[in-house]
Amino acid sequence: MKKTICGILIASMLLSIVGCADASNDSKSVSEEVLKSEDASTTSDITYRLTDTGQSTSYDGDGNEINPQVGDDFYGQDAQYQGVEASFTDNGDGTVTDNVTGLIWQQVPVSEAMSWQEAVEYCENLEFAGYDNWRVPTAKELFGISDFTTGWPFLDTDYFEFPETSTMMMNEGQEGGPQGGGPQDGGPQSGKPQEERPQDRSPQDGGTEDPDSQNEMPPPPTSDEEGSVGKQQGQFWSSNFYYVGTTHGGANTAFGVNHATGHIKGYPSDAGGQMGKYVRAVIGEVTAENQFVDNGDGTISDLATGLMWMVDDNGEGVEWVEALSYSDNLEFAGYDDWRLPDVKELQSIIDYSGVYPAIDNVYFNCTELDENENYYYWTSTSAYFSTANPTNYYAWYVAFGYAVGNDGEDSHGAGAVRFSAKYADSAAEAEGGDNFLNSVRCVRAINN
Repeated sequence: MKKTICGILIASMLLSIVGCADASNDSKSVSEEVLKSEDASTTSDITYRLTDTGQSTSYDGDGNEINPQVGDDFYGQDAQYQGVEASFTDNGDGTVTDNVTGLIWQQVPVSEAMSWQEAVEYCENLEFAGYDNWRVPTAKELFGISDFTTGWPFLDTDYFEFPETSTMMMNEGQEGGPQGGGPQDGGPQSGKPQEERPQDRSPQDGGTEDPDSQNEMPPPPTSDEEGSVGKQQGQFWSSNFYYVGTTHGGANTAFGVNHATGHIKGYPSDAGGQMGKYVRAVIGEVTAENQFVDNGDGTISDLATGLMWMVDDNGEGVEWVEALSYSDNLEFAGYDDWRLPDVKELQSIIDYSGVYPAIDNVYFNCTELDENENYYYWTSTSAYFSTANPTNYYAWYVAFGYAVGNDGEDSHGAGAVRFSAKYADSAAEAEGGDNFLNSVRCVRAINN
């Protein structure tokens, strides 16, 4: 029987936060001395603190609630493993402290949709609650506060609000700010002439259609319930620009987290105004960075999170129930407590620095398959599409390769987090086609 995430992760919450010097890298190498140390795989120096998703119910392939036991189909789901519980403090001044990571968050985002560059400049100029060192959060930080307890919205609304109710105003001088792409694509920091930048062919250049609308499932029915959150209302920029390519028909792209629907997706970075996204500013050193160690036995330890990963994947595309079974029954490198990672755990090893697939290929191997050519990997976390249709017959996956739309083109970027039907004949409609045969990369807690 598998063990729960070790108490050492909980104890690590009491450690002081260790800042990382270079916030631009998703991983950093470990010295030869650390690689040779006897306790390299048992360190308790957790610097990248992952919290549990909050999902406490298990589901079958059609979204029915079940209680699988060891050896049963669908055993090994997210709900059957307990991680560090999320903990927040409302500071009473419009900010929220994450007690696990130490980050301080803007509680109520400004109700102004922005381009990516406008969001960066807004945070750089923000003076609020006695602080002037606000910044745009990384995708890993922003996804880290997601709450998968129920979904839609995928955020704890006891502490965080959505922009529709915001009473904050834009800082003076920020309205009408520049709308630029990222450093490599002709934005204000690139030095490349503006006319050389690839032309966006998305609705951002005067259209009003949501660029997501042609590449994913149709939006849910509008809810009239008080406090309901719309899809666009939940779209927040991260600081991670998309360096692999473009999306939405050639648009410069940056990643965002949708705390309404739960996704991570690439959005046209130049799109402002009606087609812009929101920003939730944060304060604190970037600590969501990996520290990988090759253990020399086909496993990789991430000293930052306290998790151990398989170097290789399972080598074939499988349906969700098979992914759970494969992970639960795996015995490898002297361990028998492997499992399918939850969505926060798998997202933690994405590399947003511009490599393809979006994972550190110094440490990990990815199998390109005919049935899974874009390197999609299952998580153990179930998903449902909306409050209007809460059946959990989807499961989350991470796209380490291109997150394609129904047209086969890169729609949301390598590094997106989306969900899919759990098996071939499911009534659920997949995002970007039939993504029900995905790969598996197993994980375990180092100190189990």
